[in-house]
Amino acid sequence: MLSIARSELVQLSRNRLVLLTSLVMPVAVSAFFVQQHEVFTALGSLGYIAAVVVFTVGAFGLYTTAVTTLAARRQNLFLKRLRSTAAGDAGILSGLLLPITAITLVQLVLILAVLAAVAGEPADVLLLAVAVLAALIMLLGLGLATAGLTNSPEHAQVTTLPVSLGTIAVASWVGLTGTEEFTLLKRLLPGGSATELVVDAWNGGAADSLVLLVPTASWAVVAVALAFRLFRWEPRR
Repeated sequence: MLSIARSELVQLSRNRLVLLTSLVMPVAVSAFFVQQHEVFTALGSLGYIAAVVVFTVGAFGLYTTAVTTLAARRQNLFLKRLRSTAAGDAGILSGLLLPITAITLVQLVLILAVLAAVAGEPADVLLLAVAVLAALIMLLGLGLATAGLTNSPEHAQVTTLPVSLGTIAVASWVGLTGTEEFTLLKRLLPGGSATELVVDAWNGGAADSLVLLVPTASWAVVAVALAFRLFRWEPRR
């Protein structure tokens, strides 16, 4: 797995398009929210800013890059060649996705640390960490499922849009309006419960916040189940 991860990290560093979409763009958008935190805090809260940062970096950095990577490796038959080695399926996928997952985590830690330094620390750092990890696991699962429907890296620019834009839209909706109205709908939408968790963790929320992990974990389970059904190791015809 680690040898696959090292190779994938080299490939990521050489791909300018992936570097732009997975590193530069999410960080630039997040930096804008952090810089303008007073404006966005007036609209929502610091928790809202943190949630938008998590899903911007997670959607455009982790999710989109994961789909593009898997589609590219399938198209050039790299996935097929890896399956002829001693590495198992889980090890292959883990190795391919480990670099971008680690990069995303580092990005989020740094950006949220800057937000805490300039605007105020979160009320519950542990809960925030749990919320971020839950959101990223969900996005990884959705990435595996979407990769099963994606024929090529170019096709990934289309197939990733619904989840990328959808989760960010849900995060903004929940972060700005709360869950006093349409509570069940907001919590069941992908990213809704994770957003509420992030907001609660930063602003100081209800004691039963961990219950919100259930919908997020459910989305991850559904996504992985879809991935098992849809994912292909050879080019789609």
